[in-house]
Amino acid sequence: MSRKNTPAQDIAEKKDPEIVTFGCRLNAYESEVMRTHAKNAGLEDAIIFNTCAVTKEAERQARQAIRKARRNNPQARIIVTGCAAQINPQSFAQMEEVDQVIGNDLKLEAGTWGLPETEKILVNDIMAVTETASHLIEGFDGKARAFIQVQNGCDHRCTFCIIPYGRGNSRSVPVGVIAEQVRALVAAGYNEIVLTGVDVTSYGADLPGQPALGQMIRRVLALVPELPRLRLSSLDPVEIDDDLWRLIAEEPRLMPHLHMSLQAGDDMILKRMKRRHLRQDAINMCEKARGYRGDIVFGADIIAGFPTETEEMFLNTLNIIEECDLTFLHIFPYSEREGTPAARMPQVPVPVRKERAARLREAGARQLDIFLMSKINKESQIIVEKDNFGRSEHFAPVLVDQSLPPGSLHQVVITGKNGDHLTAQLKKH
Repeated sequence: MSRKNTPAQDIAEKKDPEIVTFGCRLNAYESEVMRTHAKNAGLEDAIIFNTCAVTKEAERQARQAIRKARRNNPQARIIVTGCAAQINPQSFAQMEEVDQVIGNDLKLEAGTWGLPETEKILVNDIMAVTETASHLIEGFDGKARAFIQVQNGCDHRCTFCIIPYGRGNSRSVPVGVIAEQVRALVAAGYNEIVLTGVDVTSYGADLPGQPALGQMIRRVLALVPELPRLRLSSLDPVEIDDDLWRLIAEEPRLMPHLHMSLQAGDDMILKRMKRRHLRQDAINMCEKARGYRGDIVFGADIIAGFPTETEEMFLNTLNIIEECDLTFLHIFPYSEREGTPAARMPQVPVPVRKERAARLREAGARQLDIFLMSKINKESQIIVEKDNFGRSEHFAPVLVDQSLPPGSLHQVVITGKNGDHLTAQLKKH
């Protein structure tokens, strides 16, 4: 729908486009790409919603935010994009608050943002997209670390997941392009880079020579020796290649913090999810990594109350938190996604899902407490996110005894624990 400004509003200063991001780190990266494209195209007084489709709740929150934005900004141009918009563009186009819906591949093309508002829906067949274009960005507004998209899409079809239909099949960014982006971000002052994607351990299968993830990281670190810290996003437990194992063992610039796409700790549930690993695979991965690097910590995504999950199956998942000594947990009560095989399986009652999620979070809180206590009186290097708050090499939250510049690196001594974060003072030289 077209909204015309009054003369008084025309005189008022135009605002740069506002981006509202839901979901994963990859979306955070892509929002910065869109911010640059929309600004360069001269798009003003627009609010762009970059949606997530991983759960029904994420979609509900996006719709709620869109309605609120329209109430507060009656003249703004509202554009919706992201995974939820790619999967179900009509449902967003039918919202009276929405002016335009743009697909997941088109949102990353500069030319999209200069087009006149003639079509309400601009969405391609995501499965026909074969390339992941390089999107060089100068940095991230107000963030200490920068994310770089190294891969997009997924060739696997887990029974609970709708994301391949929002992202398409797996595509990788060439090593040289990644190195160029890392070099530019380090030159712009970023001391920590996070490599991200939908299924990063599948990196390289579509590129000439099929370089694996570890080979790509090794080459990037060699090409950009001035990069102080590199961090990885979610990994599949059975797809760590030999080069990556060597980096875990030998490369101090690779942060000792790995996040597993675990999802469950029961073999039958993992099979029904159509995951690539079993319970023992996750345990073996953690043991092997600690054998190479004793201080490494693990995070994990876990789904509570997947269809057919019995109490016994759930306890296998609950127990793996201690068996793998997991520290940073992302817990999700199972959420049906229409169009997925899991949505047609016998469902666990919603109150049971919520109760199991609460028990998993309690276990995670105990694990985090043990980990934080173990760091007291030890040295750490933090990257400052804001004022006196930063993150250690292990991603532990740390409050320092003085304000420091965002993005700066500092050696600190951990002095104590306050709730769910550590306290520290700068190390005296």
